[in-house]
This record gives sequence, C-alpha cells and structure tokens, in this order.
Amino acid sequence: MNNPAPLSQRQYDYFLRCFHSWFNVAEGGKRGGKNVLATLIFCSMLEIHKNKIHLVAGVSVATAKLNILDCDGYGLLNYFEGRCTPGKYNDRDCVYVQTKTGQKIVLVSGGGKDGDEKLIKGNTYGMAYVTEANECHPKFLKEVFDRTLSSFDRKIFHDLNPKEEEHWYYTDILKFHEEQQEANPKYGYNYGHFTIVDNMSLSDEQIATALSTYQKDSVWYKRDIRGERAVAEGIIFRRFAENNTPYLYDDETDDLLRRDGKGELLHKPSKVVIGVDFGGNGSMTTFVCTLYFNRYHDFRTAEESYIELSKDIDADKICEEFVSFYRVCIKKYGRVSWVFPDSASTTMINSLRSAAKKAGLPSHNITGCRKNEISERPRTVDILFNTGRLKINKRCTRLRKAIGSLKWDEKKPNQPEDKNIGNCNDWWDAFCYTWLDFVEFIDLDRS
Repeated sequence: MNNPAPLSQRQYDYFLRCFHSWFNVAEGGKRGGKNVLATLIFCSMLEIHKNKIHLVAGVSVATAKLNILDCDGYGLLNYFEGRCTPGKYNDRDCVYVQTKTGQKIVLVSGGGKDGDEKLIKGNTYGMAYVTEANECHPKFLKEVFDRTLSSFDRKIFHDLNPKEEEHWYYTDILKFHEEQQEANPKYGYNYGHFTIVDNMSLSDEQIATALSTYQKDSVWYKRDIRGERAVAEGIIFRRFAENNTPYLYDDETDDLLRRDGKGELLHKPSKVVIGVDFGGNGSMTTFVCTLYFNRYHDFRTAEESYIELSKDIDADKICEEFVSFYRVCIKKYGRVSWVFPDSASTTMINSLRSAAKKAGLPSHNITGCRKNEISERPRTVDILFNTGRLKINKRCTRLRKAIGSLKWDEKKPNQPEDKNIGNCNDWWDAFCYTWLDFVEFIDLDRS
C-alpha cells in the first residue's frame, strides 16, 4: 500500500469537520491534493459505515476511476489493497470492498451528460463522492442528493477546480448550503479551500517549477494556483498583445532553424504539421504550418497562408492554394507529416486529398483534426509561451495579430470570443489544429 504524504493543517482541519458534516466540498487550485484528501476521507468512513451500497462518480466513468479509484496510486484501490475486487453490480461498474464492518459495494458512474442521473436511480447510497462536481450535469448532482437522503450516516463529497463566480454550481448549489450553514452552525456544510502549498508531497523546487509556467496576472494563475473563482475577461494573451517580441523568432537567428552551407536544416523537425480552417460565410480559409523539435518539446510555427474573405467556399481555389502551401512546406522543411483540416468539413477534406494526390503529393496523411475542449486551448498555449516552448516566426504577421487580438467571450467566460473580428478566429483555429492531436504528449501540469 502506498502511503500518502502528511496532511497540511488546512487539510487536517477539513478532515475532522467531515465527521460531523454531511456535505463536504473541497475546492481550490491544481495540484492541491483535493482528490487524495477526499478519497482518504471517503475510504476511512467506508470502513465503518452501516450502509452497504455507496457511489463514486465523475464527468465520466473513466474520470471517476482515474481520480478516485486510482488517484495517482493513492486511491480507493490502494487504500483497500488486498480487500477489494472490481466487478459489476446490476450491470454497473463497481468495486466490492471488504471492510471492518462487512462487504461494501461502491458503484462507479459518469454524471456529465443529461440523462446520466438515470444510471444511479433505484438505490440508496450511504455515501457519494463526486469528483470535478462542477463539470457534472445539474440533474445528476440533484439525484445524488436525493439518493442519499435515507442513509444511516449521510455523506456527500465534492471536489472541484474553480470556475467563474457566476457559474451555476455556485449560484444553484453552494449558495443555498452556505446560507443554511450561516443560519445554523450545526447544519452540516463543510467547505475547504486548498492550493498547491497544501500538497506536502511536492518539494519547494517542484512548486517553484510549476509556478514558473504561469503569468502571475493571468486567469489561469488565479484559478490554478491561487484557487480563486476568477472571471476571464478582456484580451486573453495580454503580454503577447503588448509585446510579442519575446515569443518570436526568425530563420537566421533561431538555433533550431539553422541551415548548413547547402541550405539543409541542421536539426530535422520530428514532425511538420499543417492546420487548415475553411472559410466561407465571410471568413478566411487559413493555412498554418508548425514544426516540432525534440519530439514534442519545442514548437515553431513557421508558415502561414490564406484565401481572402468570401461568401461561399470556393473549393477549387482552396485546393489550389493548399497544394501551393503544401509544396512550400515540403520544400523548406523536407516533408509534411500530417495535414489537419477542420474535421467538420468532410467534403472539403476529401477535396484536399484528391487535389494532393493529383499534384503528386502525399494524401494519406490528410485527416480531420481531433477536437478537445475549446476552453483548454488558450491555457495550453499560455503555458507553452511561458515556458519558452512555443515561438512564432516573425513573418507570420496575420497569426501574430490574431493571437494578440483574441478576447474572452463575455457569455462563455472560459472560451475565446467567436465574433471573428479581423478574422482572428480563422487564424486561431488553423493554428490550434496543428497541435491538438498531440496535446496529450505535452508535459503540462496535472490537476
């Protein structure tokens, strides 16, 4: 069995309050030890709980298993090592656990989608632990509250990373319980706020390294490090907008782009990737090329091209410009590993393949881009900028302007504004398509 690091004083105080509180919420920054703490408490109480059936959940079953059952080696499976067996209960994923008070069944469920609440109906749960609770569907969280009402010792645990202050989780759920606790100190609502400094498994050097990846005035620093419910507003990459020189390079001075006397690159890119965002309806078709060095550690966005605004998509013109851009990238960098157009445009993707094949260029590597959470894209780029791993060629003037102009959406505070002013979204999307399929290989910090 792996033994977790000692608890900080704040974690220990929260632990003790859980014994006489029925609703326990651990919120705060990334790497704050919230999962390990909540799992430790859940398992400790499972040993002596009178109810037989309990619940752990997340946005998906996979999330619940990763954050609670595994939990970096300190999860439920570790705590009950030699005393638990994963299995099925009424066709639902579960873990059978032998405790000091007999066998317990811990069901595992996903709760991120409308309708997931149906998966947990029919049972009374003694305890329920929902990880990343503010990412789950409101109906699911309500059902969890309802399904624990008749527990011998009702316990609900939530952990979460902060959102904007007006997020529904705060206004529709926490506000009520906060008011009840204020009116009645014995109500049973327990709130704990934790940051990276509460994680006693991290050394001062590790904490300093994590802090160096953030700009101190960014929304991610406020949320991820300080654990605040920060509102994203205004320009996303403010430092880049004010002075993007530190984030730029040119072919003559960048060590990774140096060439020998024959014009050959001294350092061959590990990958050369083109991203394509299709235009039409008043937007541009944009092409961006990004180079990868040292596997996935260093990024150099090297080339850009575009087709002017148009009301309709001109497939022939797009294919013609694409073939020209494709050839330039192959000539300058030796090859193109992948071409990732917007995956929503399957007809145009097929047209690009046909055009490339007709021109004698590789076509098997042209495929729709894998999509991820739109809100994660700015944070990823911010970390890459701050750690010096991403630089943009000085000649990519339109992409530079687009990144510096990108703003937060007032109605969707975690996402870039979609007004496409100055076609900034056209460039942003094509740029993101050059790395989205490889983002899982980027060594970003873990929550």
